[in-house]
Amino acid sequence: MWEVIGMGLAGEGIGPARAREQFLREGSVEGAVRSPILNSWQRSRSLGLTPDGCELPFRQDLDLDGRLVRAAVPVLDRLQSRFAGRNMNVSLADGRGAVLQRRFGEASLVRHLAAIQSVPGFVFAEQFGGTNGIGLALAERQLINVYGAEHFAERSQSSACAAIPVRDLLSGRIEGVLCLGFPLTDADTTLNTVIRKAAGVIERRLLEQSSTRERALLQAYLDARRHAPGDETSGNGQLGELAESGLDWRDQMILKEKATELITSAQRAAVEVSLPGGRRVTLLSRPVTSTSGVEGIVIEAVLPSAHQRVAVPAEAGTPTLPLTEQVLAPATSLPGRLPEAAPGRAVATARRPGTPGRHGRHGRHGATGSTAPGTAASGLVMVGEPGVGTYAVAARRRLELLSEASTRIGTTLDVSRTAQELAEMAVPRLADYITIDLPAAVLRGEEPTDPRSGLHRTVAHGIRDDCPFYPAGEPVDLRPTTPQLRCLAAGEPVLEPDLRAATGWIAQDPGHAQDLLDHHVHSLIAVPLLARGIALGVASFYRSADPAPFGDDDRSLAQELATRAAICIDNARRYTREHTMVLALQRSLLPHSFPEQSAVEVASRYMPAESGVGGDWFDVIPLSGTRIALIVGDVVGHGMHAAATMGRLRIAARNFAELDLGPDEVLTHLDNLVGRLDRDEDTAEAAGSPGIIGATCLYAIYDPTSQQCVMARSGHPPPAIVRPDGTVTFPDLPAGPPLGLGGLPFETAACHLAEGSQLVLYTDGLIQDRHRDFDRALDRLRQALAHPDRSPEDTCEAVLRTVVPDHPTDDIALLVARTRVLAPHRIATWDVAADPARVSGIRAAVTRQLAEWGLDEVVFATELLLSELVTNAIRYGTAPIQVRLLHDRTLICEVSDTSSTAPHLRHAATTDEGGRGLFLVAQLAQAWGTRYTADGKVIWAECALEAPGGKPGAIEAHFDDIPAM
Repeated sequence: MWEVIGMGLAGEGIGPARAREQFLREGSVEGAVRSPILNSWQRSRSLGLTPDGCELPFRQDLDLDGRLVRAAVPVLDRLQSRFAGRNMNVSLADGRGAVLQRRFGEASLVRHLAAIQSVPGFVFAEQFGGTNGIGLALAERQLINVYGAEHFAERSQSSACAAIPVRDLLSGRIEGVLCLGFPLTDADTTLNTVIRKAAGVIERRLLEQSSTRERALLQAYLDARRHAPGDETSGNGQLGELAESGLDWRDQMILKEKATELITSAQRAAVEVSLPGGRRVTLLSRPVTSTSGVEGIVIEAVLPSAHQRVAVPAEAGTPTLPLTEQVLAPATSLPGRLPEAAPGRAVATARRPGTPGRHGRHGRHGATGSTAPGTAASGLVMVGEPGVGTYAVAARRRLELLSEASTRIGTTLDVSRTAQELAEMAVPRLADYITIDLPAAVLRGEEPTDPRSGLHRTVAHGIRDDCPFYPAGEPVDLRPTTPQLRCLAAGEPVLEPDLRAATGWIAQDPGHAQDLLDHHVHSLIAVPLLARGIALGVASFYRSADPAPFGDDDRSLAQELATRAAICIDNARRYTREHTMVLALQRSLLPHSFPEQSAVEVASRYMPAESGVGGDWFDVIPLSGTRIALIVGDVVGHGMHAAATMGRLRIAARNFAELDLGPDEVLTHLDNLVGRLDRDEDTAEAAGSPGIIGATCLYAIYDPTSQQCVMARSGHPPPAIVRPDGTVTFPDLPAGPPLGLGGLPFETAACHLAEGSQLVLYTDGLIQDRHRDFDRALDRLRQALAHPDRSPEDTCEAVLRTVVPDHPTDDIALLVARTRVLAPHRIATWDVAADPARVSGIRAAVTRQLAEWGLDEVVFATELLLSELVTNAIRYGTAPIQVRLLHDRTLICEVSDTSSTAPHLRHAATTDEGGRGLFLVAQLAQAWGTRYTADGKVIWAECALEAPGGKPGAIEAHFDDIPAM
């Protein structure tokens, strides 16, 4: 915490004097000294200055009667009177730091002060005097206070000062510095208010001098008109009165803007200006000189009648500006009497239309040309100095740049692209080069903890590609003395008008800095990218081609651009964070790997949309009997809600699939679920939370034993089938309604898939795009799939490479499955008569088959299991009864009958004579269940291909928990 004490500003436990001593011993004083003072100390030391060796040069080429002195003398006299009797030194320095005027509250002080403190002519620029009020005010370009030991030179340790730049309000250029010096014991914060007001008065008096010059130009123009013979196209009326000739205020603004541009051009010209409605007005410009020698430009307007042709200047070689040139600068005229120009404005007036001028038809124009009958409405539009017009044009261009920036920065929600848009706006209209450095955390969408560390060069953009800036994409390690880190630490832009004197910038990398200087890079503005009070990075604006260095107006413009861009970068950062979170949620809800199975070889891809993560999903679910379920779904919408809804539907679909339901039944259950979710979320939607607005799904079951694929869809695109010969078809499945409509049935379709066929399931984001034709996208998908020799992984890559839109607006899910077949010699089937005596024959046939397959270890368990299943089918089922063994990754035992009654597992009491069969099946099998078919049901059980536990006696252990008979 800083506090004002006897020796100025100090940090906790250390004052400026001790901090200065520690600094001179090259110790660290970070946090103990104000940043402007510390920066000045560092610059002073890098310039080779020493506290005892700050020799000030003396200049005799001073403008002691210039406009700055004339504007300041009354203010200095007033300050001298205000501080009468006090130990106060009031000084005025020029833009180089050379003192022009001195005033003393106590007149006797001049006899006791050293020459450098009492005589005009000494230069207090920082490169000569080190840290001091005048030099630091020029370096920091703002109000500065320096107390006691904060001065670099030993001679100033007992004094304090307040200094403030004095600017030309038209150009924004610093004309000089006003400084108050006083003993350290007389420090008073109210002096800052006094010096601000005094500097403001001087600036206004400077502006009045400009207005006086413009009034002199106007008077010279009017005097010339009075003495010029025969001019009927000029007068001294008001421009607003041209409205009587059909010119409204919009027309007048167009004329005044073009007139300001003509003043800026500082040349004789005739320009025809197009007005709304097809009307045309000619603006004539010519030079004028006042009696005091001030040179300016006069702009006159000639509004011809319907039959007139406007006369133009007859001087040979008179340049004419292009008629299509854009109006670049604002200009205003002041109505009423002869006006006094306001800040930044040129004086303007005009004559009443239709009134003959005093000086004849042509006057001093020297114009020639024929005119038809009728009198031209004409008059003076504007008088001004070219320099004033230049400032107005620059102001207009700055406004246009800011206006355009509001529409061109932040067109996307991408952090890097937003930074690039800032660079494209600034070059070349503000700077010749720009670099933008952002912390890695911001690029990831996080909020930076310390924006000064972990910076990455995100953008390096300029008028040429060969300027040796650090390249984009690389980390940037900057020293604390660089303007970039100084602006991040202070939260304010830092202007370095002369990089050759920017010691902190040069110290970062002297060789690299020299390379930039060799490329004529001469000035820099470093601006922090601040949004919501958080620094998100730094933008560095460099100028090289323009001979004029950056000024305060440029700094303000760069700060405004950076502020607008920072808001957009912050929005993009927060979107990136949300997008990353939703994408992480989406990917966590999708399968990370597929279960081991022998029915298909599978590959998949998920691609989020550019606009955000959606609700596309897929799944692969093993079913009983070596079958496999393939699912692809799409929840309409984007964001967290769509991803969460997708997860709910995927889990529900997996649960329904576990029940061994058909595709149409699974879709029916999902349809009912979505309907219930919609109804449940009606209340949430009324409270502002979005409900489910639609979902589609495609469900397919492939059986490798029969090579049949049964499919059903609910509003989803049909799959693609790639035959082994390369033929690609899109089966015409019954479309079915989207999920959630309710009340409409779903239909299934079956097809035979040869071994090696590919079943391709996808969401509509793959082929539907508003910028391309649907049929063309489908053709591209067909061409990408027509390669049956590709693996599913290669097929996914080819589809994403050739079919996906350049800028997908919807997310994409893709699932490719190459079919396999369970070999016939791995399938054994027996028909069983409904006679309990036949059970022993089935056991014997199964034993022989297992021996043929080399599965002797599981014979005993399989015999027990099948005995129970076949006995139950004979006792409770309906003929015909069939037994099937499938030798896959496991041994699958199936017993089917035409009854729809399902067995239920229960614990039999010790007195029960039955009810232990399914309990025994559950103990012997690693999984068992029932699935229903069109003709009845199938009870199945899966057994491991080795004896349970993998060792003798393990089977017997399964009977320990079975109740006694």
